[in-house]
Amino acid sequence: MKISGIKWHIVIFLAPAVLVYTAIMIVPLFNTLRLALFTEVDQVRQFVGLDNFRTLFGNPHWSEQFWNALGNNFWFFFIHMIVQNPIGIALAAILSHPRLRFAAIYRTAIFVPTILSFVIVGFAWKLILSPIWGITPDMLNAVGLKWLYAPYLGKEEYALTTLALISVWQFVGIPMMLIYAALLSIPEEVLEAGEVDGITGFSAFWKIKLPLILPSIGIISILTFVGNFNAFDLIYTTQGALAGPAFSTDILGTFMYRTFFGFQLQLGDPHMGSAIASGMFGIILVGVCIYLFGIQTRLRRYQF
Repeated sequence: MKISGIKWHIVIFLAPAVLVYTAIMIVPLFNTLRLALFTEVDQVRQFVGLDNFRTLFGNPHWSEQFWNALGNNFWFFFIHMIVQNPIGIALAAILSHPRLRFAAIYRTAIFVPTILSFVIVGFAWKLILSPIWGITPDMLNAVGLKWLYAPYLGKEEYALTTLALISVWQFVGIPMMLIYAALLSIPEEVLEAGEVDGITGFSAFWKIKLPLILPSIGIISILTFVGNFNAFDLIYTTQGALAGPAFSTDILGTFMYRTFFGFQLQLGDPHMGSAIASGMFGIILVGVCIYLFGIQTRLRRYQF
């Protein structure tokens, strides 16, 4: 059905999804941005423009917490980029080998943690790493490495890295499956042509397969960036809203939660919380734009 140049069948099929997405994503987003421009004085909402952002970045009390959370977020993301994604690529390369037996079982076992609840993962690892009830001290002692053990979630210098590695363990299955699918999509003719030229084994992966899956690696990287800057659940489950010890695991998600809803003696301030959420949105938007207009463009040129 086509009337006045409009393809109504496309409109009809897209309308439900667009309405749902608008209701649960677009409207809350713009409402958050709107709240960030107001404050509440004597229970009366007043328009203050960018004052909340000036307070967030200019007031030492707020700015210190914001930059600490932002730095922790970048470290959390960095660990995922240098550990999770390379491991995911390596696992995908191994599991895509045609001669590997029981590959389906291995893929399933690696991917299963991805579907587990954050609450289950958080509490399970708290028990595993606990110096009182955990099995980690005994396991390290059994192999003569007990000197490596420390209360990893209780020390400022270890806690955030430990949580990042727990998150890597949970989600390494996602890059593995995406890269695995990309590797399977490579035409056999290309690989056979490489074999004729004597390119086999690791050389085939490095010289043929890797360049062809670079777009998939780019997509995984930006998904990792967005996911880690929206992180909240694992930190909250294991370390609480205060993101201890001494805010060493505080990220933008937990900082925004405490500010927006309040916690213990801290009263909730939806307007400052919205300013933090708007800052998170801006950071993620900049990162996505850099990928789309910088990295992705170069990848396309590289392919051609």
